Amino acid sequence: MAGLVAGKVAIVTGAGSGIGRASALAFAREGAKVVVADMVIEGGEETVSRIKQADGEALFVKTDVSKAAEVEALVQRTIAAYGRLDCAYNNAGIEGAGATTAEYPEEMWDRVLAINLTGVWLCLKYEIAQMLKQGGGAIVNTASTAGLVGYPRGSAYVASKHGVVGLTKTAALEYAKAGIRVNAVCPGAIDTPMMGRITDHRPQRAARMAAAEPVGRMGNPTEIAEAVVWLCSDAASFVTGHAMAVDGGMTAQ
Repeated sequence: MAGLVAGKVAIVTGAGSGIGRASALAFAREGAKVVVADMVIEGGEETVSRIKQADGEALFVKTDVSKAAEVEALVQRTIAAYGRLDCAYNNAGIEGAGATTAEYPEEMWDRVLAINLTGVWLCLKYEIAQMLKQGGGAIVNTASTAGLVGYPRGSAYVASKHGVVGLTKTAALEYAKAGIRVNAVCPGAIDTPMMGRITDHRPQRAARMAAAEPVGRMGNPTEIAEAVVWLCSDAASFVTGHAMAVDGGMTAQ
């Protein structure tokens, strides 16, 4: 049976670990050729290796999404290799510092916004330009439950993710008639390397994060990946401008 995205070409940023890696693997499993983008060469190449071991097709492009020239080169490399771009998952992001708003370091604020928000905008800019030439495509951005509600001591992260939700809705409206769908996923507490850094790898902190989820556990990266691939597939053809919470019920409280 054909996969959800069989024959399509997908870019996944931040694909060297966590949700990005799980999503790249899911795209490949469902039949897409995958361009794996990440700043960390080792992680990106490992993701490509796993895809190829499962008989998928992929290539790695080292990319800093906060730099326009590198994002443009990522899209150009994709077209050179595969001839088109059907799906894009703009996932690269960082957590930033844990500090109150008045104490938040300015340098860290700038870095978080540059990667988490400007990086998503730059990806949209070059991905949409290519999709307009083709007559359509599907894009998913990683926001967060922090894009739907506030969290203390995370002003830059929360602001960046709220920005991603707004950017997603705006781009969806602008390009709906051009056949380009733009959605966002809003993960809750997910068991990833980033979560390990947030909890400082302390089991008691991780347990508190899991307890905050109504389902009583953290999510798995593959559970986000399934939502991402579905949103990019033709099965979601009437879904655009949506910020989908995949959060175990956290934001329903």
